[in-house]
Amino acid sequence: MKFSDKPLSQTLVALCREKGIEHIVISPGSRNAPLTLGFANDSYFKCFSIVDERAAAFFALGIAQQLQKPVAVVCTSGSALLNYYPAVAEAFYSDIPLLVFSADRPAEFIDIGDGQTIRQENIYEKHILYSANCQEGASYQLENEKEINIALNTAIELHGPVHINLPFSEPLYQTVDTPTIFPQNVPPRPFENEAVDLESYAEIWNESGRKMILVGTLAPNSLEKQIVEQLAQDKSVLVLTETTSNLHHPNFISAIDQLITPLTDSAFEALRPDVLLTFGGLVVSKRIKAFLRKNKPLHHWHVDPKKALDTYFVLERHIKMRPNDFFNAFLPLVRSFSGEYQSQWLSVKHHRLTRHKDYEDKVPYSDFKVFQRIFDLMPDGLQLQLSNSATIRYAQLFDIKEGVQVFCNRGTSGIDGSTSTAVGAAVASESPTLLITGDLSFFYDSNGLWNKHIPANFKIIVINNGGGGIFRILPGEKDTALFDTFFETKHELSGIHLAKMFGFDYCSVHNEEELEELLPFLFQKEDRPAILEIFTPD
Repeated sequence: MKFSDKPLSQTLVALCREKGIEHIVISPGSRNAPLTLGFANDSYFKCFSIVDERAAAFFALGIAQQLQKPVAVVCTSGSALLNYYPAVAEAFYSDIPLLVFSADRPAEFIDIGDGQTIRQENIYEKHILYSANCQEGASYQLENEKEINIALNTAIELHGPVHINLPFSEPLYQTVDTPTIFPQNVPPRPFENEAVDLESYAEIWNESGRKMILVGTLAPNSLEKQIVEQLAQDKSVLVLTETTSNLHHPNFISAIDQLITPLTDSAFEALRPDVLLTFGGLVVSKRIKAFLRKNKPLHHWHVDPKKALDTYFVLERHIKMRPNDFFNAFLPLVRSFSGEYQSQWLSVKHHRLTRHKDYEDKVPYSDFKVFQRIFDLMPDGLQLQLSNSATIRYAQLFDIKEGVQVFCNRGTSGIDGSTSTAVGAAVASESPTLLITGDLSFFYDSNGLWNKHIPANFKIIVINNGGGGIFRILPGEKDTALFDTFFETKHELSGIHLAKMFGFDYCSVHNEEELEELLPFLFQKEDRPAILEIFTPD
């Protein structure tokens, strides 16, 4: 095995190995050669080569999303690491442990007009958990070890992005047969739930007739089944979930907007909870946010081991526990409460579902009809990746099978890395992976397909309505040239040439008959990655 002769490279590679960090996504470059040599020559690491740094970072994010473990990206100096920023921000708000290892010029080369040289230290300052700015030279070895240990442990302990900046002087490609540096590994600290007196919370809970539990983005299998069942059977508890909550029960309300959109002011008052308990990440529904900001609960508690966002401007307490651990400790303190809070709103839910079904039967070929049929025909056992904007919102309107695990980049809710994230997630998952995406998101991140690691059971459905259809939902004048060009951004692009270039099978759909024929065919394909592009009326 060969090692870079650079002490900084040896230090970082050795500490990654000691801490169990296996997956390394490398973008080509010269300044990062010591890191590339260090990782790629060590069989412990699973290394991936991705040319486009923005796609590489989201690819790594997708792997980390699935494994719930740190994944590293490695790049050269200069603008390369700026291309990581969208994924860094997503990791920051989605609590995903993304490690950025950036090679740099020596300090004396900064701001003197040297090529591929920018001010790299603390470059992600506002969206990073820790920045380790290493320095070259034997006199800095102990300080570098300390900084790298802190950075890697921070990502592991707090589940978020960190940045390690590593300057390397030339020559860059020298190797040695045996390591010269043996850094000390400081192990990360295991997570411990906060010690909380839950009896005081149970007292309030037991005296309240209207308890609402709102679940945001949540990894699959985060709650034990008996907890889900106990919450579902409490008549004073109304559980609201979303597609990305990955929680299912007939007594839960999953289509939040479908429930609350037609409500009157008096109905809003009847829905207003005494206690709001939240857990999970960001919530998609704008309407539930607006409702809770206007109809404030008396108490709002958020359960999360790391952070609590005051989304509804009434947060009373952040309980620093894993949700499953919290409920295991809390539910034994809870008394059954007779009431009609849950049954009243489940009755409204069933009425809305009946109306929704009537509408489904009548709606013509459109985006809505396409999404309906996709979710009707989707098989169990998929990993489903959703892009943002219209796609994630349409997904809230339909039942998704319990055996389908759902993911979406809801940290920043951008369209920029949906495809790359889905590819990374597919690589890390043993399940067949389906990405449903809009046309703008798909074309925007087309370099996500420039990837030789894509598994054969990876599929993409592109809903192509010739522009940003979500902007037609928003207020404002629609029938103008300005709207067409700068908001909806109409186009006549197709994915057929991208499919050919990147080695995907390709089919297109233009009407309901073709949809019914080709959707089952797509879901059955396992021999080669495939794209189904569905053209819908604009």
